[in-house]
Order: sequence, then structure tokens, then C-alpha cells
Amino acid sequence: MPLTRIALRRGKPAAYRKAILEGVYAAMRETFDVPEDDRFMVVTQHDEDEFLYGAHYLGIERSDDLVIIQLTVSNTRSLEQKKALFGRIAEKLGEKPGVRPQDVFINLVEVAKENWSFGRGEAQYA
Repeated sequence: MPLTRIALRRGKPAAYRKAILEGVYAAMRETFDVPEDDRFMVVTQHDEDEFLYGAHYLGIERSDDLVIIQLTVSNTRSLEQKKALFGRIAEKLGEKPGVRPQDVFINLVEVAKENWSFGRGEAQYA
């Protein structure tokens, strides 16, 4: 049930973007018990003037290769699962397509299970 939004600077090839999608999805499956085919993901690319970030915030040296990942999920995971997810996403994206861990920014938004409709105007989890 995660809804995944990924933002990055414009100009990365399709294979790079696909590797990010695949890596994030694999990490969610491994750490968040996401079922197969529960995949709702988008990537947006932004020009330099539309993609601003703190290059040194919290002492982390970020580059223009920053990948911003926002996951909207049901509020059912433990702190340990969240930490595992963050770490595994950074590992996966480091392996392929080669994103530095400093350039992986993740924001988790938790919502109640009844706040989802997967189609037909129904609240499938309510």
C-alpha cells in the first residue's frame, strides 16, 4: 500500500530512474512486508531552479544527485522496520544505480488504513 513519490534533478537516463524505482520497491518488500504487485510509484524530474535542498544540512554533504523519496504508508510499522527500510533503500540505491548514501533523502508519511482507496471509489482497508 505504499504510495511512493521520487524527485530528482532532470537529466538522468531511463535506466537510472528505473533502477531507483526497482531498488526502493525491493527494499519495501524486504523490510515493510509489502505484497507483490503492491506498487504505486512515480518519478518526477526537476530543473535546477525547481529542485532546492540544503547541501550541508545536519552535516550531510549532498550533491545535485540528491534523490528525494516520500513514502505514504499505513501507520502499522515499528520503529525498527522504519530504520531497516531507510538503511535498505540507501544500500539498494548505492548498489544500483550508484547513488551515494548522502544523496538519499527519505520522508515517511503515515496515515490511517481507512485513508486509502485503490479504485472503484471503495475504501478497501476500512
